[in-house]
Amino acid sequence: MPAARDYLAASLWRRAGLRIHETVMLDIRDWRPDLGTHGKLHVRFGKGSNGRGPKTRLVPGIDGVDALLEWWLVDVRHQFGEDWDNPDAPLLPSERRARGHAGCTRAGDHALRTGLTKAVDVWLPTWSGRLSPHGLRHFCASSLYARGMDLKAIQELLGHDWLSTTTHYIHVQAAHIEQAWEAANTRVAGRLLAGEG
Repeated sequence: MPAARDYLAASLWRRAGLRIHETVMLDIRDWRPDLGTHGKLHVRFGKGSNGRGPKTRLVPGIDGVDALLEWWLVDVRHQFGEDWDNPDAPLLPSERRARGHAGCTRAGDHALRTGLTKAVDVWLPTWSGRLSPHGLRHFCASSLYARGMDLKAIQELLGHDWLSTTTHYIHVQAAHIEQAWEAANTRVAGRLLAGEG
């Protein structure tokens, strides 16, 4: 069960760009499958800048996040405890119980980091000691950009106040300039050919 929970957390970092604290603080009610095409996660504890406190945002369940959350809530979450249908229960619970506490306690960031570290050591040993939740957040931004998502959309997904911050998260391949040039020329050629007909 903890491995499934850790997989979900890493998927939220890699696919939706959530921060680790944002992930830890999610409750069951924060998944809203009724909003938008893919559903949305209500991130209530986003990082605010300049001491403004938590910044909320709605994060769409893109890149398979919707299917993962459905799997988690239908097939796995109830195995952690009887509070699986309590909207105020943590989305990612700890496998440990607090004394006198009927429901699940919240998995902490240390548990989720440790889960990622162990998985990386086993499945991606060349990345041992180098892959972190924040690194997966960078991967999310870079992979979405490489697939054609515009920077403004990535900025909103990650919850950045400044576009310049988002650009620091984007790591492009060496052939990026050539690919962008070819794509631009293909678009121009398409417009010219359309104008001839």
